[in-house]
Amino acid sequence: MAYSAKDEKPEISYHDSIHKSSTDGETFGKPSGKHHTPKSPEERLAALQEALKVDPGPKPGGWAAIQLYLITLVVCCCSGDSGFDGTVMGGINGMHQYQQYFGMKEVGAKTSIVFGIFTVGSLCGMIPASYFPDKFGRRFSMFFGNAVLVIGAIITANARNKGMFLAGRWLTGVGSGCAGASAKSYLAEMAPAHQRGAFMGFLNSFYYVGQMTATGMMVATNKWQNELSWRLPLYIQAVPAGINVIFIYLCPESPRWLYSEGRTDEARQILANLHSRNRDVNSPLVGLEMEEIEEKIQVDGADKRWWDFRPLFRTRSDRYSAYMVILIGSFGQLSGNGLITYFLPVLLKQAGIVNQNKILTLNFVNSVTSYIGALSGSFIVDRFGRRRILLTGTASITVILAIVAGLLSSQGSAARANAGITFVYLFMVVFSFGWTSMQALYPAEVLGYQARAKGLAFLGVVSQVASLINTFGMPVALEKLTWKVYIIFTVWDAFEVLVIYFFVVETKGFTLEEIGEIFGQDNPRQYSNKLLKDARLNREAHKQSAAA
Repeated sequence: MAYSAKDEKPEISYHDSIHKSSTDGETFGKPSGKHHTPKSPEERLAALQEALKVDPGPKPGGWAAIQLYLITLVVCCCSGDSGFDGTVMGGINGMHQYQQYFGMKEVGAKTSIVFGIFTVGSLCGMIPASYFPDKFGRRFSMFFGNAVLVIGAIITANARNKGMFLAGRWLTGVGSGCAGASAKSYLAEMAPAHQRGAFMGFLNSFYYVGQMTATGMMVATNKWQNELSWRLPLYIQAVPAGINVIFIYLCPESPRWLYSEGRTDEARQILANLHSRNRDVNSPLVGLEMEEIEEKIQVDGADKRWWDFRPLFRTRSDRYSAYMVILIGSFGQLSGNGLITYFLPVLLKQAGIVNQNKILTLNFVNSVTSYIGALSGSFIVDRFGRRRILLTGTASITVILAIVAGLLSSQGSAARANAGITFVYLFMVVFSFGWTSMQALYPAEVLGYQARAKGLAFLGVVSQVASLINTFGMPVALEKLTWKVYIIFTVWDAFEVLVIYFFVVETKGFTLEEIGEIFGQDNPRQYSNKLLKDARLNREAHKQSAAA
């Protein structure tokens, strides 16, 4: 591919221009203050495709790929944090050992407070999550959040009264919220553009690893007739957070954050180490990424002012991105998944299953099947696209919930109850397939660099406010409405389908910087579809000419 900075100048090959900029002393050592001629989204997409032909990225089994996988595992512990908490409390809430110790029952106002205090803590965690990532770096914010979570888990596991238990739950919420928001921005900035969907999907899918660990353990500990039956799972809650605390500073910092701090050499070297097949700092792929970072990051911008949230709403493009964050944050919690995640043991009892060991075993099975659905969605999202998967998944769970409501609307029939529970499990598989990867991936993609850390903290606020309905409202709703809650979520999910169809923009295959320009168009949804269609036609034409 060739391009020219001005029409009257002769064309310079893309590789030569990148090589020149990467070896120019003013550019390579620090932000140069020079500006490349801005490319249109079409030109950027074409440039990325050309760069990948020259440098397709690390070999799947090479050291660079392995290093990126290990970094991802450390970061994914932040997602395992929240997955562990929701399920461990759902399981403990049904244990008679826990109920007797604190004088609790499975549903009602007191249970709402125990579940909801974690959500309140997560909301509080958005304050450091909006400040620490831009001030001290993405790694520090994860370290801080997980260190707080470890302290909270230890306090909860050793609680001797309700006050101590609630204090520990609040701290685990603060830590989980802060670490989770930072993990999303970090991995979005570290992952290669053409593989970001898989990496971000794997991050959010790790939620179910935390779930499986918690539910699997409680199948065994429930048989112990002592306090350790519910205390041990709370101790283990500190493990994924502890792994992140120990290893996060062995991982490199985000190259975009390094560049914003004037540490350009380090940023380029990290991109070369993780994205280039031969770790070549002069690779056209690395050069393209550096060029786009330089164009988009204002070194003294609002990302340095923790209190300045204007980048989320300053322009029409920013506002559209913020609306997408609100959509994902609210729909991702209110589609019926929160009801099942937190209160599956209660739902199983309402359907007629009363054996506690069987309930905990079924809770574990739900974690496994949901994880399979989440991984499946993660691995195909870069192929099929974000918009298509969201639409298909949401439409499917709407139909499934309607079936569940019909099957569980009357008591007494074991066959109907079993069929209803089967569709509850199917709901979580389909939801995980369509939504789990999107909750981490899509907001991180649509937010520009200056707004990303704050925007993901804002996502956390939206998500946790929506979660308040699940954690505070569901125990009371289940007590009063029982199976009718399924009807409420069915109607809401039908509304979600319409909103997704008319407003969600496809972002697959674009760099983070390109996506910001797409959102600046008059109709971002139609424009992104046109770009992808044109790119597909160009690839087909290239194949035909090569064959000829």
